[in-house]
Amino acid sequence: MERVKNLTTTVLSNNWYKLYKVTYDFLKSNGTWQSQTREAYDRGNGATILLYNRQQKTVILTRQFRLPSFINGNPDGMLIEACAGLLDKDNPEDCIKKETEEETGYKITDAKKIFEAYMSPGSVTEILYFFVAEYTAAQKAHDGGGLEHEQEDIEVLEITLDKAMQMINDGEIKDGKTIMLLQYARLNGLA
Repeated sequence: MERVKNLTTTVLSNNWYKLYKVTYDFLKSNGTWQSQTREAYDRGNGATILLYNRQQKTVILTRQFRLPSFINGNPDGMLIEACAGLLDKDNPEDCIKKETEEETGYKITDAKKIFEAYMSPGSVTEILYFFVAEYTAAQKAHDGGGLEHEQEDIEVLEITLDKAMQMINDGEIKDGKTIMLLQYARLNGLA
């Protein structure tokens, strides 16, 4: 059944990514049509990964400045997160392998996709592909930290899963994708 018709899209901004104003008619559950207007931010799709070490019971996370969190009350703007990046022209698995090495310094060969999710479907078009991968010290190729030309300044953290779970409870980890991955790791006994 068709639920959307008469779709009109206007580009409001095309600076960093694209911000659209979309007007359309929507078929409501009671059978009536209603005209609606929304804005949608299109930044492309992305991938995220949690590296874990079963023997050490550790995970690899990152810490970096996030302007939107700073604007919304995070005093220093720093967030602890799982490694992530936009797909650009890569498929999700190739993207996350590349991002893992750039951000964390670990060169992984096997990344297991566990699920995909819309992270903020009320306003952002992005689908995020979630991965996990086991790591060892032998896979550390360099210190990580991100790419200078992308203005990245990323700190790499290796912490126990228990500590990471406590950091969620204490409010030190507030990033949604990271919380989802840490919960997955705990539920599935990864670390």
